[in-house]
Amino acid sequence: MWDSESESVAGRDYGNGILTSSKHSLKTDGFELRDQSWYVATDIPSDLLVRIGDVNFHLHKYPLLSRSGKMNRIIYESRDPDLNKIALDDLPGGPEAFELAAKFCYGLAVDLTAANISGLRCAAEYLEMTEDLEEGNLIFKTEAFLSYVVLSSWRDSILVLKSCEKLSPWAENLQIVRRCSESIAWKACANPKGIRWAYTGKPPKVSSPKWNDMKDSSPSRSQSVPPDWWFEDVSILRIDHFVRVVTAIKVKGMRFELIGAAIMHYAAKWLPGLIKDGGGAADEGSNSTISNSNSSGSSSWKGGLHMIVAGAKDDIPAVQAKDQRMIIESLISIIPPQKDSVSCSFLLHLLRMANMLKVAPALVTELEKRVGMQFEQATLADLLIPNFNKNETMYDVDLVQRLLEHFLVQEQTESSSPCRQSFSDKHMYEGSQRGANPNAKMRVARLVDSYLTEVSRDRNLSLTKFQVLAEALPESARTCDDGLYRAIDSYLKAHPTLSEHERKRLCRVMDCQKLSIDACMHAAQNERLPLRIVVQVLFSEQVKISNALANSSLKEAGESQFQPMVPNRKTLLEGTPQSFQEGWATAKKDINTLKFELETVKAKYLELQNEMESMQRQFDKMTIKKQTSAWTSGWKKLSKFTKMTPLDNQDIGSQLPATAEQTRKTPRRWRNSIS
Repeated sequence: MWDSESESVAGRDYGNGILTSSKHSLKTDGFELRDQSWYVATDIPSDLLVRIGDVNFHLHKYPLLSRSGKMNRIIYESRDPDLNKIALDDLPGGPEAFELAAKFCYGLAVDLTAANISGLRCAAEYLEMTEDLEEGNLIFKTEAFLSYVVLSSWRDSILVLKSCEKLSPWAENLQIVRRCSESIAWKACANPKGIRWAYTGKPPKVSSPKWNDMKDSSPSRSQSVPPDWWFEDVSILRIDHFVRVVTAIKVKGMRFELIGAAIMHYAAKWLPGLIKDGGGAADEGSNSTISNSNSSGSSSWKGGLHMIVAGAKDDIPAVQAKDQRMIIESLISIIPPQKDSVSCSFLLHLLRMANMLKVAPALVTELEKRVGMQFEQATLADLLIPNFNKNETMYDVDLVQRLLEHFLVQEQTESSSPCRQSFSDKHMYEGSQRGANPNAKMRVARLVDSYLTEVSRDRNLSLTKFQVLAEALPESARTCDDGLYRAIDSYLKAHPTLSEHERKRLCRVMDCQKLSIDACMHAAQNERLPLRIVVQVLFSEQVKISNALANSSLKEAGESQFQPMVPNRKTLLEGTPQSFQEGWATAKKDINTLKFELETVKAKYLELQNEMESMQRQFDKMTIKKQTSAWTSGWKKLSKFTKMTPLDNQDIGSQLPATAEQTRKTPRRWRNSIS
């Protein structure tokens, strides 16, 4: 395949990638390595020393000048015929690539593999080994090998793209990265049925496998291929090349949930602190789809059908903070815009690391909006993000406040304009759409109450932050305020120095009518609550008990009419759930206690009333004795006779009883005023 009219046919098998050339070649048995220097095994002494890094090559001018335009220009432009030393420290691929290029110039056989082809291609471009100097030069042959051998192989495309990490910007300028990325994307999006893929569970010992040797390494054709078979291979790439591959996969039209799962898999591998648990968020999207396939795999496949082409998880070096920041920023930029493309837990872990590593504020804001889109899926453990600013609260309460605001804005947008969903949004999972789940706000309310209970123990948490976060949700989001009461009680425990006004302000965020009977009983005995709140709780509790009694009586009356009678109490208890029995027993006990206290108060009231009446009778007796004295009665009669008129004399009979009655009532009014 590599033959030309003037070249030998031997040793030029296209599939094996063996290159040789006899034109302009010297008779040599090969190259010899002595210490850090390469020598040509020939009788002709070398007349040119090429130094690349710490390695010296003792070569001859004629073979190099006949194939390399750069060597021609260096030697002839120097105008020094005795020039015998050249330094090429900036040659891409280093000494390894130059060794292969030098062997090609001497006509020696060169074995092209996926591991060395990218470096050799860049070195050939650097040395200007074009067709102008000789037909079938190194640029032409390496380019043909890339196009027809490497790009047709999944494994070789991965390995070549991995080897391009040390060849920037040459690999980018020569379109090696772009072509490998598109080849990988095409194969990842292609239907795996009918295609003979080479699967392995271990890093290959041979860098360029032969496609006809797949009897032991590849699964049978009847075995189903999991949709995430390409995750492990793509995750060995550097972040910029991974972004190129994912971008190309998006263009090909792959499902967004698979792209999100691949991103989570990559993050779990390159960000060790992102997923603390063994089965973290990165495994949620992939493990569920391959659980059946792994169970049927061969014992030699340690990764199921994953093809690990280079490197293992334990071999990845610990990346520095700068590299981690670049990885996080790149991952944020390529997450699919659709909701549920990645899990909310993964987004929150990514947000935690983004705040810790001081990622660009614009990307952090974008990530916060993504979390707000699926905030109802968050858990308390994910929300407990530390505050990396000193002299503030232990947890980042402001961050949770912003996430809650994004959630409410998203809720309002979706409720006000449900018809503005994009075409891609209409093809999401039905179970993940918030419109079909009206309980999202209620779940967020329970989550916020649990978060407030946890952060309320922080003495640095201000009352304003607590109140703003508690009142951020609308009243309809909470059907029961027990969680909010628990958070308020925890805050009062951690902040015992609050004034009465601050306590009232804190308790104002809670609706006493939404407390359960157990919460009311606890609040009635809670000395930390303001007295006014306790009174409201007692009143609410009394109303609830009255309603419960009324409902139970109505229910019993209805059941007696439409349901058969229960044979005995034992049968009734057996048919009642244990939790309901315990709850009703507790409520009945509380009702009996309240009834007993009410009867006690009534008895004391009657006793006090009897004592008051006896004292009143004694006082009346003392008043009558004073009015019966001679002087007092005489003077009163005399004053009445002097003031009476003839008309009054006619009515005196009717006035005397009224006067006596007023006299008797006067001491009572005085007593009432005293009391």
